[in-house]
Amino acid sequence: MNFEIPADIQAELVRTRTLGRELFRPAGLEADRQGGPLATDHPLFRHMLALGFGRTSWRPDGQAPHKRSAVAHVLVSEELAYWDRGISIAMPGPGLGERPVLGMGTEEQKRRLLSPFLAPERPRWGAFAMTEPSGGSDVAAIRTRATKVDGGWVLNGAKAFSGNAERADWTVVWATVDPGQGRRGHRAFVIEKGTPGMEGFRTESKMGLRSYESISFFLNQCRVPDENLLGGADYYEKAAGFKGAMDTFNSGRPAVGAMAVGMGRAALDEALRLARASGAIALPRVADRLERMQRRLKSALLVALHAAWMADQRMPNVPQASMAKALGPAAALEAAQLAMEIAGPAAAAGGSVIEKIFRDIKAMDIVEGTGQVQRMVIARDLVQLPR
Repeated sequence: MNFEIPADIQAELVRTRTLGRELFRPAGLEADRQGGPLATDHPLFRHMLALGFGRTSWRPDGQAPHKRSAVAHVLVSEELAYWDRGISIAMPGPGLGERPVLGMGTEEQKRRLLSPFLAPERPRWGAFAMTEPSGGSDVAAIRTRATKVDGGWVLNGAKAFSGNAERADWTVVWATVDPGQGRRGHRAFVIEKGTPGMEGFRTESKMGLRSYESISFFLNQCRVPDENLLGGADYYEKAAGFKGAMDTFNSGRPAVGAMAVGMGRAALDEALRLARASGAIALPRVADRLERMQRRLKSALLVALHAAWMADQRMPNVPQASMAKALGPAAALEAAQLAMEIAGPAAAAGGSVIEKIFRDIKAMDIVEGTGQVQRMVIARDLVQLPR
């Protein structure tokens, strides 16, 4: 057991802290106050591109991918979210769409979709669309339908809350080829920007995390060529689309739990600052709650790091990843509630960092698998029920 953070990761955390203080938090507050995401031509995005952000981990010609360890990803994600989780998601790059392309895509698909992110000349985005208006947690019940036609597929349906989908060069979209097959009917398709039939884009008005766009859209007789069936014929025959989707979610859950911890840590720091300024820190009940919040946040981060370490060791970690996702948002929300109570009416008036964090944190219990679903996964593993 070794809790030492390697020097290169420590340096990245210091750099992230500086960027967060100087750029991310101000940009997040700007987006929140304007009620929506920053425009694609916002100076922040080109500046971050010049600093090396917005790249892919994929490498051409059989080179080993530039892959950050899962533990490093958890640590950096926690620090980014401390300053502004929404801005970290709004950053250019292949985003959530990268995981399924790397995990399921053919070599040709990886090259075609990810090579523009090796040295992008402008801010570019990729996206991922699973959630539908009829439901999000039960991903096995998706209704978007893919019908085989000569030379490709025709997709019909609707997707909701897809991050960065309107500005993305391409979006990985999940659909079913046969609802009667249940999970075995799932397939992933890459729909490129401007494809006819991908229409009706709407930026959702959200309570929190306003600094990145959550997009709903329709697929109306949207024709997708065969070469954009992710994984090609091999994955089609394996009927492995659902597993690919679950692998995508599971790999990200420790980091999402850590993001919530980072947001909770920001709320706790604000609560401490206000309690010291007002003298409330001297009250035993306030000190007790602050201490409990720090304990819960530290515990949640350790669970996320353990799940990430297991991933780095290629050990099965489904229940551990779910624990990380279930614990982080709950601890963070309690920290934000305490900060709001200590701040009093000034926080509720709007415009403060605490009030924004309070609104932002609730979404963390929902995205990439709700807290209730994570507890179901943990319970099923505990009593050995089939998934």
